[in-house]
Amino acid sequence: MLQTLSDRLNGRLEPILPEKRLFLRADDKTRFVRLRPLTQATMIGGTVAFVAWSMIATAILLMSSIGSGNLRDQVAREQANYEARLDAMAQQRDARAAEADAAHDRFSQAMQRVSEMQSSLLASEERRMELEAGIETVQRTLRRALRDRDEAREQLAALTQVQAEENGGSRTALDLARDADDMVGFLLTALENTALERDASDHMADQYRQQAEHMAMETRLMAERNNRIFEQLEEAVELSMVPLERVFRNAGVSTQQILSAVRSGASADAPALRPISVSTSGSLDPDSDEARANSVLAGLDKLNRYRIGVGRLPVSRPVVSGNVRQTSGFGPRRHPLTGRNRMHNGLDWAGPRGTPIHATADGVVTQAGRQGGYGNLVIIRHDFGIETYYAHLNSVNVRAGQRVSRGDRIGGMGTTGQSTGVHLHYEVRVGGTPVNPITYIRAGQHVF
Repeated sequence: MLQTLSDRLNGRLEPILPEKRLFLRADDKTRFVRLRPLTQATMIGGTVAFVAWSMIATAILLMSSIGSGNLRDQVAREQANYEARLDAMAQQRDARAAEADAAHDRFSQAMQRVSEMQSSLLASEERRMELEAGIETVQRTLRRALRDRDEAREQLAALTQVQAEENGGSRTALDLARDADDMVGFLLTALENTALERDASDHMADQYRQQAEHMAMETRLMAERNNRIFEQLEEAVELSMVPLERVFRNAGVSTQQILSAVRSGASADAPALRPISVSTSGSLDPDSDEARANSVLAGLDKLNRYRIGVGRLPVSRPVVSGNVRQTSGFGPRRHPLTGRNRMHNGLDWAGPRGTPIHATADGVVTQAGRQGGYGNLVIIRHDFGIETYYAHLNSVNVRAGQRVSRGDRIGGMGTTGQSTGVHLHYEVRVGGTPVNPITYIRAGQHVF
């Protein structure tokens, strides 16, 4: 059956690929090998398949290399953008705090000036009231003096008439009339001086009132400007907190846990911002400038503690070199050595031997040496019950008990332990339970 099929195929291929003979000569003997059409077709097909496979494999390798290069550039750009955003946020926070302090100083000066003007106005009002009371007293005295003068004149006229009848005593009556005129002139002069002082006091009171109104207008304008500044500050603080809170939410860490740990930890490198306190009543109006300034300061302090907390989470990549690629993810897979389905508790990156491996967050090294199938293994304990594993290392550059910072080199990529090639096996464990490291890396992308 097979021979018949072979003969038929050779017959059909004979016009295209005629039978050939390959002569082999050894010493005095000559032999030949018959290359039938089917054999020639098989050889040609195998050669074509091998060439096509080589071209496809080369294209795949080129596409993978280009893709890894683009990913490396993107990671570098995102990291640079993150650092620039942190610097901009810090500068904006400092500028807003300086503006709040300056606005508070200007507000305090304006309030002090208003208080002084109000005190002066109150003093001028009291003086005016005293002058009015004095004028009223003088007027009453003047009216009494005028009545006395009229009575004196009437008495003088009566005495003059009596003395005329008796032919004597006219000098004494004239003296009395002259004294009465002198007293009236003195009272009129005093009344005129009192009126002048009253007019001057009224003029001064008007000036103080105008100054007080001007200061009140300046205070209102300053309050409106402070309100706009506070609104911008509150909006900036709120917008700055959103990406950081998203990082903690995606990483599965409570923001209250972050704040408590940073507040009580020794690694908090920035003290809390001092609140403003100018009230003497024991409490602040929630809508007052002091209360809003304290709210902004509290938000800035919270933002600063969030920034410190980000550095404590393993949100960075352990390998930043561009000549690496991710080969395995987190989850069930077929084991490359045993061929059985097993849970893969981390991520794998393949790359050249010795590729630098970096710590993904601040922490303390608890393991730095060989451990079973992990080969050369480094374990770093971080805050919030988080640990990171770096396995199959070719070299280890840290020791147990050493404190490391995010980005410090801890070793080089290798193939120690149960490994089929040079790569890094990276794990993140929370409370001893492995979790998907890509969750933390993606959470960091909201900031990096």
